[in-house]
Amino acid sequence: METSLSGQVALVTGSSRGIGKAVAIRLGAAGANIVVHYNANRAAAERAAAEIGSNCSLVQADLSSTSDIDRLAEQLSEIKLDILVNNAGLWRSTPLGSTSLDVAEEVLSTNVLGVFWLTQALLPSLRDGARIVNVSSVAGRTASAEGRSLYRASKAAVDAFTRNWALELAPRRIRVNAVAPGMVETDMTEDYLSSPDVRARLEKRHPLGKLGSADEVADAVLFLCSEESRFVTGQSLNVSGGFVI
Repeated sequence: METSLSGQVALVTGSSRGIGKAVAIRLGAAGANIVVHYNANRAAAERAAAEIGSNCSLVQADLSSTSDIDRLAEQLSEIKLDILVNNAGLWRSTPLGSTSLDVAEEVLSTNVLGVFWLTQALLPSLRDGARIVNVSSVAGRTASAEGRSLYRASKAAVDAFTRNWALELAPRRIRVNAVAPGMVETDMTEDYLSSPDVRARLEKRHPLGKLGSADEVADAVLFLCSEESRFVTGQSLNVSGGFVI
C-alpha cells in the first residue's frame, strides 16, 4: 500500500541539501505540504523547493540561535504541523586538547540545544497525533579515536530526547522517534569520503558492501511518519546497513 500524507504539513529542518532534502522530497511525494528550512543558502533551498513542487514554502533560521528559533516559531504560529523532522546538524572535528570554545558551542548549540529549543517552541503548532522524527546517528552509540566526541555526544543526546519526549508527549498522542544513519554519502561527508583509502575502509566494513544514501534514510523517515508505524514511539531506528549493530 502506498503511504499517503495527503493534506498534512511537515517542517523538515536543514532541508536544502543532503538527508534533509531527500526527506523533504520523499514526504512531498507522499502528498505532504513541506516547509523547507535553511540557514544560509537560500539558492539551495529554492532548488530543493523546485524539486519538491508547488506544495512547499521556505523558512530561514539559524538553529544555533534561540532568538532565530523564536522568530521561526512565531512565523509558523498560524500553521498546524503534522510532522516535524529535526534534521539540521553539524558534523565537526573536535579533538580533545585542541578544540576551541567557539567550535564546541557551535556543535552543541545546533545539534543539542537547537533541537530542544525548536521542538519546545513549536509545541503549540503541533497537532495532537503529530509525529516528530529526530535525525540521530549510529555515532551516538559507538566510540572512535578520530576526534569527533562532541558530535557523538550530541547524537546520544538526540536519542535521549527521543525516548523522553515519547513519554512526555504521549498524552497528546504525539509519536517521537529517530533514525540513526551510518555513513551516508552527502555533500557534508563529501570531503571525508574523497580519500580512496577512507572510502575503501568504510565500504569493506559494511556487511551490505556499500555506503548509505540519503534516499534510504528518507524512506525510513517516511515509515515513521506514516500510519504503518502508528504503534511505534520512543525508538531510534538504525539505518546503517549493518555498519553498526
